[in-house]
Amino acid sequence: MSRDVLVVGGGLAGVTAALRCADDGLDVTLLETRARLGGAAGSFQRGELAVDTGQHVILRCYTAYRALLRRIGAADGIRIQPRLRIPVLSPGGRESVLRRRRLPAPAHLAPALLGYGELGPGERLGAARTAMALRALDPADPALDEISFGAWLRSRGETGRAVDALWGLLSVAALNAQPDRASLALAVKVFRTGLLDTSDAADIGIPRRPLGELHGTVAHRALEAAGVRVLLRTKAVVLRHDELGWRVPVRGRGGEDVLNADSVVLAVPHSHATALLAELPLPAARRWAALSAAPIVNVHVRYDRPVLAEPMAAVLDSPVQWLFDRTSIAGAPHGQYLAISLSAAHEHLDRRADELRAEFVPALQEVLPRARRARVEDFFVTREPRATFGQAPGTGALRPAAGCGPTGLALAGAWTATGWPDTLEGAVRSGELAAQVVRAAVGDVRREGVEVPR
Repeated sequence: MSRDVLVVGGGLAGVTAALRCADDGLDVTLLETRARLGGAAGSFQRGELAVDTGQHVILRCYTAYRALLRRIGAADGIRIQPRLRIPVLSPGGRESVLRRRRLPAPAHLAPALLGYGELGPGERLGAARTAMALRALDPADPALDEISFGAWLRSRGETGRAVDALWGLLSVAALNAQPDRASLALAVKVFRTGLLDTSDAADIGIPRRPLGELHGTVAHRALEAAGVRVLLRTKAVVLRHDELGWRVPVRGRGGEDVLNADSVVLAVPHSHATALLAELPLPAARRWAALSAAPIVNVHVRYDRPVLAEPMAAVLDSPVQWLFDRTSIAGAPHGQYLAISLSAAHEHLDRRADELRAEFVPALQEVLPRARRARVEDFFVTREPRATFGQAPGTGALRPAAGCGPTGLALAGAWTATGWPDTLEGAVRSGELAAQVVRAAVGDVRREGVEVPR
């Protein structure tokens, strides 16, 4: 059996799978329909600004993602806080801070919960008890996937204010879903792995360079150095399989062609995967459409002067959710460039930019007093209609394993059964799992020291 591997999709999942397969000595070709790698976690140029397609934060517990950055030589592209610190802003200049202390888990969060000024004394004690109850739950328990996070919080006696100002503040950003529309199993994964099981897991990392550079330019160089053949602006039409292997018709700049391979890693969104597998006897693929999708909208505001003193902040009692200072990363030569990330943004998806400007510029002035005297030099909106799969109750049973198809086919993408939410970490872990499936398909002996992260 030869060792030709075709990876369809150049996002983080595809890049990870391609590198791992190349490191295992396989002959790898990677296809990407765009003119760049990085998938949804990339960048584009707007005048002198390098604008990320989404505002991604990285946690210290993202071990697979950080290992990928080390593998491609981009580990210095992320700066991680020494200790978790999240400023929480509110209209009128009110500010609180969520921070961890140098204590073993879960005591490291007790001072933050008990001193959180956005909640009353009883709500703070209730939040501490809820945190301990979350720590006792198993995210792999399928029964938890049938319950919404919001319903579980209410069963614990959490007030609406506690849900909005604490649990929802964090879970909406992590799961791109309001608590009542989020799987309890995925919420448990977020809070246990990210906050409760180890003291430093939730320390936040923010990119120092545009994602298009980290996930695109630098990753492309690493792939070519590993011997991967990268074909940009090349689209797979359909996947076909027979006794001789895989046949994949493609369309690219050079016209149409058919690529042959012994194994295929399909690292595309679930809706695209279903279409590409339409000719194969794989009934489960039709069920993936039930995963649906959830949007993220990003509102970008460039001021003539600095108005935010923090690299990032959460915002309460405002249409603003999370706020990021992108000035240095984007290469803005003066003033300050802020990006507002709006998760679960269904109500904003189809609104015009002038409508959003009329709402969000005054909202920023309410939480950032210095913005009242600043001039807005630029305002624009970017939209990700299918930013993540819908991480609702019941989705766990719909997420396929990496090796659920014919021999030689591996699925990758943050929507597959990684045990993680739809995050950068989930995407990378899916690529690792797909490479393991390929390794088994070609009969390769697992190299000593290569482990799939758990």
